Amino acid sequence: MIPAFIARWFVPAPDSAVADNLRRGKSPWSDGVHLLWSMWIFITPLFDHGVRGYTLTWLLFTLGSYPVFLLLFAKLLLAPRRVAYLYAWGMAALCFCLLRWYPSGLSYFVYACVMLRHCETRRIRSYVIQVLLINVIYVALAWWIGYPTSLLVIMPATVFIVCTIVTVEQIHKEKDVALSLSHDEVRRLAATAERERIGRDLHDLLGHTLSLITLKLELSRKLFDRDVDAAKREVEEAEKVARHALAEVRSAVTGIRATDLAAELAAARLLLESSRVHLEYGSPPLDMPGEIERGLSLVLREAVTNIARHADASRVQIELVREHATVCMQINDNGRGGITGDGNGMSGMRERVRAMGGSLSVESPRGNGTRLRVVVPVPVLRLVETSRHPPSAASSAQATPGYPAA
Repeated sequence: MIPAFIARWFVPAPDSAVADNLRRGKSPWSDGVHLLWSMWIFITPLFDHGVRGYTLTWLLFTLGSYPVFLLLFAKLLLAPRRVAYLYAWGMAALCFCLLRWYPSGLSYFVYACVMLRHCETRRIRSYVIQVLLINVIYVALAWWIGYPTSLLVIMPATVFIVCTIVTVEQIHKEKDVALSLSHDEVRRLAATAERERIGRDLHDLLGHTLSLITLKLELSRKLFDRDVDAAKREVEEAEKVARHALAEVRSAVTGIRATDLAAELAAARLLLESSRVHLEYGSPPLDMPGEIERGLSLVLREAVTNIARHADASRVQIELVREHATVCMQINDNGRGGITGDGNGMSGMRERVRAMGGSLSVESPRGNGTRLRVVVPVPVLRLVETSRHPPSAASSAQATPGYPAA
């Protein structure tokens, strides 16, 4: 077993790179993939043209220095940000100490410059100054030792290119994190505002009604011994008020649970574009019944979630068309396709569409994306006045010029 004091030495700090990976749901050692570049330590002797090559000296220096490099690499990822740069400087020092006898150690120099970026995540100026200082020390030492002029140019140029790429990637990564946080903040503020609105609505709805019920019940209690009939009337009125309040609460809850289709489309854009999927959609029809709109919104939410998780698509198109007696929603993506059966999400969508009396069809050829088509009937409203007052011969006669109105 590993001694406790050694195990504590490898516990990630709360602000370390490993802890950051854990918070994002990534493997704690996902940054370990950068160690693949250390293969140059074992390839460098091939370009030494037999002057040094794979000698016993090279083997001893590798066996002695490579474990130290791995330890510095691990501690850089585990240490707090404020001190992690010291381990990058340790890599540079390891290279400088071995520079006269061990050219393969130049890889440690490159790692020192690149890994500094993992420490200086905010202060680019500090990062640039440290990289320049490390390069100046390298050039001075290599020139003093007698390294070829080509290495005095190639190594700093290589470091410049790699560090520039890493810096740009890090900046984009930070922007993605900031965008994700802003999305979460928008959702949180929207949820808070909705809770406050619901609280105000329920207070306005129930406050007066419950006060009225309380007064009537108190009055009925006082009248019970003197006028039983009056007390009964007060109780009956309190019952009517309570039933009316119950109906209003149910209506309010139905409205709270309702999902606006336009809002769901906006949420779909937010979800997909955070997954780097481009979404195209038009304005939803304005004259849909509430039940149909809520049902389509829930189907849309489930479909978009499935696309974000499983489709591996880069483009999604949503079309909503209202015809005379039906509304059609079609969702197309250019993902991997190949849907052969109904999972939990698809089964739930079919049940919702079936409850609205509609139909759902899926076309998903492998490698050619998926097309989901939902068709739901919409009741055609008849004219209220026509249904209440059907035309008659008498009314026609009265409307004819020359006949007096009744």
